[in-house]
Amino acid sequence: MKYQQRKKAIVLLADGTIFYGKSIGIEGTATGEICFNTGMTGYQEIFTDPSYYGQIMVTTNAHIGNYGVHDKEVESDGIKIAGLVVRNFSFEHSRVDSSGNLKDWFTKHHLVAISDVDTRALVSYIRDHGAMNAIISTETNNIDLLKDQLSKVPTMEGLELASKVSTKEPYFVGDENADIKIAALDIGIKKNILRNLAKRGAYIKVYPYNASFEDLYSWDPDGYFISNGPGDPEPLHDAQSLAKEIISRDLPLFGICLGHQVIALANGISTYKMHNGHRGINHPVKNLLTGKGEITSQNHGFAINREETEASENVEITHVHLNDQTVAGIRIKGKNCFSVQYHPEASPGPKDAEYLFDEFIKNIKKVKSSLV
Repeated sequence: MKYQQRKKAIVLLADGTIFYGKSIGIEGTATGEICFNTGMTGYQEIFTDPSYYGQIMVTTNAHIGNYGVHDKEVESDGIKIAGLVVRNFSFEHSRVDSSGNLKDWFTKHHLVAISDVDTRALVSYIRDHGAMNAIISTETNNIDLLKDQLSKVPTMEGLELASKVSTKEPYFVGDENADIKIAALDIGIKKNILRNLAKRGAYIKVYPYNASFEDLYSWDPDGYFISNGPGDPEPLHDAQSLAKEIISRDLPLFGICLGHQVIALANGISTYKMHNGHRGINHPVKNLLTGKGEITSQNHGFAINREETEASENVEITHVHLNDQTVAGIRIKGKNCFSVQYHPEASPGPKDAEYLFDEFIKNIKKVKSSLV
């Protein structure tokens, strides 16, 4: 597609700031919280990550689409971002085992994407002014009309989105003859989390976001897992009650990202919306238990209160984010429960933190052996 044939597109932020670009050929309008990801690769995994549901993604990498798409590089059943803003969109791709180009994949999923935006300026603006709602459109440049439409979009703070991405019915992953059974609460789970548990000898039953403790417990699992996901953790009262019950019985529990926040809330620690969040695949974290550093994949716009965590008699901080000292991991004192704010399964990203899955399996085996 030639540059001069492409329609104009617009990005309007909630505070009235405007950026201009070009349509990639999929016409439409999209709304959501605008945020940015600094990853240099892994765009397909990012676009299908349920944690990004309801968000307009800005990629800081200048070229998107150059290696096409691959059927196995997805983290859910489809694209979860609300819209996409990029600098340079590659209509042609060059990868031997690619299953197609990004434009056709976007068309299939009806994703509004715009390019030729000054993303350096846009990202700098978001960094300074914070993540906020935005609207992108190739259909109109009527600012008043777009402002009116944008004014009706709810803010991310207080917004429950787990129900939008969770499975409707329970399903199984892994070998049914495996020695370990794990019940996973899906509040936006990524496929690579399930792969990491299954390849460590676990058989997983995945439950909907509003499943009760009794639902999970009736399957007689050896361990419990609460997944990542989108939105504000505070409205997830069912998940918090479930976490409380698991912890009170001292059953093995592991939480990632939104699951980490749910576990904190279950222990009386509040959460808050960050200025612009952490989204990328090179975030430095320090493990306070080992003294070692980890380069991690992160995707979250909320965090747990550090002062309340430090003051808690029941919770210990195990990991901190080295850029801003936010809490990146906790464990419950005297219980078989721990959680992290980042993604040990990565996809995309480094594998520095995959040991956390091993720790979870070790906890499960320890409890199982004590019951024999």
